[in-house]
Formats: sequence, structure tokens, C-alpha cells
Amino acid sequence: MPEIFLIDVTNRDGVQTAKLGLSKLEKTMINIFLNQMGVYQSEFGFPTTHHEANYLNANVELAEMGVIDNLRLEGWIRAIVPDVELAFKRVPKIKHLNLSISTSDQMINGKFQGRKTRKDIIEDMAVAVDAAWEKGAESVGVNAEDASRTDLEYLIEFGNAAREHGANRIRYCDTLGYDNPFSIYETGRRMAEGIGLPIELHCHGDLGMAVANSIAGAKGVVDGGQDAYINTTVNGIGERAGNADLIATILAIRKSKGFSEKYKLGGNVDLSMAYRICKFASYAFGVPIPINQPGVGANAFAHESGIHADGVLKDPENYELYGFEELGRRQWEIVETGREICAGEYSGVSGFTYVMSKVAVGKTFESREEANRILELVRYANVLSHKPLTEEELCFIADYPDITRKLLTTIPLAEQD
Repeated sequence: MPEIFLIDVTNRDGVQTAKLGLSKLEKTMINIFLNQMGVYQSEFGFPTTHHEANYLNANVELAEMGVIDNLRLEGWIRAIVPDVELAFKRVPKIKHLNLSISTSDQMINGKFQGRKTRKDIIEDMAVAVDAAWEKGAESVGVNAEDASRTDLEYLIEFGNAAREHGANRIRYCDTLGYDNPFSIYETGRRMAEGIGLPIELHCHGDLGMAVANSIAGAKGVVDGGQDAYINTTVNGIGERAGNADLIATILAIRKSKGFSEKYKLGGNVDLSMAYRICKFASYAFGVPIPINQPGVGANAFAHESGIHADGVLKDPENYELYGFEELGRRQWEIVETGREICAGEYSGVSGFTYVMSKVAVGKTFESREEANRILELVRYANVLSHKPLTEEELCFIADYPDITRKLLTTIPLAEQD
């Protein structure tokens, strides 16, 4: 039976959100959390973008070291040969790529202004896929941008051309959140049957249905006989009204009425990582988790009315579909209100050593010189993030100083190329 897998796109679509962003260290921590959580793949960035190169290469190195050992790292590029060539020039060891091109008549006419036809779109995509294989890619996905406004028969023709050139998956992009659960179910099923490849569902929340559409689309793909891949972001962060929320999607697959009896979430996804990754992403993006966010919001397990409070105290299953413990939530969060020593861009070695002894039990430095070397990296990381580093970030810097140095290094294009 085909299964459903998760491809998180926080580090690509999430960071494209207007007025928001992540430092390269924060993006790396997202990948590490996704890896620990058991997510199948991270769309970890743009290999053609110059300022991403050190970060992407550093994360590929982490994968080679086994620090990222389950999560596949995949880059997003346009489906044109120059992007393929530039991707492998800047990130030579990249293994997984998603190649994207617009397929709807609206986009073909509105973006390309008469310079491209439907036939040109397919030809450009096919040549780019061939180039990716020639450069040494291990997997290639093909993205149909604005697929939900694309004629279905043409979409199937596009997908079959991609399959003939060796593509592993087709990404169906509901770029404007135009679909509904009924339309995307039928489209997903017909694409799976008509193309014979796994289908990715990339849904946006412009009409508030990103998670519902993702689940319905995945159901259609599985019913059509193929594996489904759902694109998510942590906390639903994404362009405009956001993408399908990672945790809500997992909960919907595992907990919604009768769904998991037939439609299985592939891999070993550890839901107990939910609260940890969501809290980190909220802090890193500077966007509070909505109070009513499924699973991780402040009110997700809050009860006030008499009937509800009485019922949940007698048996939590009266008013809770799942337990807070499943998501890694604790009953209490302790916040110190007395003396606090922080590590930041102006810290000294004594204060930093004290902080590290608290956040990493047993962590000591061989010498004051070593402590100073790590502290210097912490200072620079703090400059880039503009806020105190988390315990996880401090421990990462201490454990992987050479990788951190690469993450903190950006060189303006004019000085390098």
C-alpha cells in the first residue's frame, strides 16, 4: 500500500515569507530538529543563491558526518539548465533537487509575456532534468507551479514528460491556495493514475484550507496507487497566508476519524519533538505561536468552562483527542526571575563559561583559549540573529565550531565570482 511522506519546506518557502527570515545557524537548527523528528526531507535552500552556498555546503557536510543522518537535504531551483549548472558549481555535493517551472496559462501568459508556449515549458523542464542527472543528482523532483490553475490534461502530459526523463516525483503546487479538498482529491488521484509517479502536494492557506487540501490530495494520490508527499512548514509559516502546518498535518493523518486505518504516515515520525521544534521556530522567526494552534498553541489543552473542566478532569479523552505528552509538552515551564547571565555579542569568557556549564551539563573547555574561540563564534552568531541564542544553538556551536564558522561566513558576490 502506498504511504504518505513529509517534505518540510520551512527553509525554502518559510523563509520567503515577507518581513521574516532566519539566520543560517537557525536554518541549520531547523534541519537538525527535522532530522531528529524523522521527517523524510527538508527543502533546505537555494543552491543558486550566493549567500546560501556556505550554509548549504555546511549542511551537506553535517549529513556526511552523520549529524544529519535520516533527513534528505534537497535544493530548490528553476527548471532551466543554467540553474542546474550553477547549483552544482556552488554546492558540488548536492544530491537532491526540485526543479520548478510555471505550468498554468495564467503564468505562461502573465509571466513569460508571449515568450513561452506550453510546448516550450515541457521542453525546458525536460532538458533541465537531463542536465541534473548528468551533473550527478541522486533524485530529481519536478514542480508544476500554479498547478491548481493548470489544465489537468496538460498537467498529466507535463508529468509524463518528466517521468520519461527520469524524474522521481511531480510536485503539484496549489500556489495560490485555490483548491478545495474535493477538487484536489480528484486531481491527485487522476495525476497518480495518469502519470504513474509519486505526487507531492504543496498547498497554501489563502482560503484557510492548506492542511485539509494536503490531506485530501494525499488521499487521492494513494487511492491512485502512488506514494504521496506533503509539503509542510513549521507553524505554517509561509508566503502570504502560509503553508500546511507540519504538526497539524501529522495530527490530521494520525488522529482524524478513520484516516490512519488506511493511509499511513511513512517513516518513523516522532511527534514528541513537536513542541520543541515549534517553540524554536517561533523564537527564531519572531512570530508567536497562535493561541489556538493545533497541538502546540497555549490553549490547545486549556479548559475553562465548567462542563469541559469537569469532564477532562474525570477523563482527558472526554475533551481531548490526544494527550499533550504526545507532543513533548511539559506540564510546567520554569522561568527564572532572579539573576541571569546571558551569552551574546559582548560577552566575556567568564560569563560564557558559566552559561555553558548551565546549558550543557558536564561541558567544559580544555583551556581558556578554546573557550575564547567558541565564544567568538557565539558573538558572531548573536550579531546575525539579533537575539540571545538558544541552548541548542550554544551546544551546536560548541560541538561543531568548524561548521559554525562556515554558517557565519558570507562573502559578497563581487569579491568571489
